[in-house]
Amino acid sequence: MELILQILLGANSIVCLLSGSSLLIRGSRSFLPDVCTPQTTLDNIFRFLSGMYFSMGFLLAWCAFNIKQTFELNYLIGIVIIGAGTGRLYSKIKTGSAEKKQNRAMVLEIILGCSIIVLQYLR
Repeated sequence: MELILQILLGANSIVCLLSGSSLLIRGSRSFLPDVCTPQTTLDNIFRFLSGMYFSMGFLLAWCAFNIKQTFELNYLIGIVIIGAGTGRLYSKIKTGSAEKKQNRAMVLEIILGCSIIVLQYLR
């Protein structure tokens, strides 16, 4: 059980580090049309949340390497990952379906979060 939990935490860590750094570097401007004027407040909030996403990768990596010390924290991490997937689901409901890649990420996040909680419970 612990090995599977470590693999799930490690995989999530890699995703957070790679995606978070990419979003942090690109900023919100890369998602806006070229005709749009710079949105400084949006970019500030976007990079803040990207930094949080990136930093979560370090927390997940620490948890994966120190699995013997992380008991209750794994439940919280599972809830956070489910929350990320739920946020994507809410966005899909409010604004419509995004790319297929984003829909797959939503389902994967909800499943991974639930898996981490179940594996931690069975540990």
